[in-house]
Amino acid sequence: MTVAGVMKQFQVVGRRAATDDNPNPEAYRMIIFAPNAVIAKSKFWYYMHQFRKMKKTTGEILDCVELVEKNSRIVKNYGIWLRYSSRSGTHNMYREFRDVTLCGAVSQLYDEMAGRHRCRPRSIQIIRTATVAAKDLKRTNGMQFAQAKVKFPLPHRVVSAKRGQKALSDRTFTTVRPTTFFG
Repeated sequence: MTVAGVMKQFQVVGRRAATDDNPNPEAYRMIIFAPNAVIAKSKFWYYMHQFRKMKKTTGEILDCVELVEKNSRIVKNYGIWLRYSSRSGTHNMYREFRDVTLCGAVSQLYDEMAGRHRCRPRSIQIIRTATVAAKDLKRTNGMQFAQAKVKFPLPHRVVSAKRGQKALSDRTFTTVRPTTFFG
């Protein structure tokens, strides 16, 4: 599986194919993060084969729908429990991310696991996700942004009209260094 851009959240419902012995088999619902619906169905069968000894040839997909968050304008803290395979074995992990959507937090997770642990997307299994309140955060990186009076100073800025944009500046080279301190 490749991760190109933002991951999407899918709800996949499937069951074992109906037979004469069992005309109405039990249905299973799973929330899966994938780039598209085809990969979401494929991951559904991967997990169903692990947990319930069902395969694509012996089962059927009843429904596959993308889940979209209602309120994606507020920054929230997300906790993600995952399991991943490394070169030395299988590890459990808990990570926290700040994002406006859960899909954005999961995309950050895949990017960070690739960068920090050289982990391929196929070896990451998301066990559980939750929205975490600011008082319940465990990681210091998320705690520093979850305060009430957080400030983001802009100490050294370069005026964009003078540097790097030929359309706005009257000449390419200048004899004056840029002023970056606006104290």
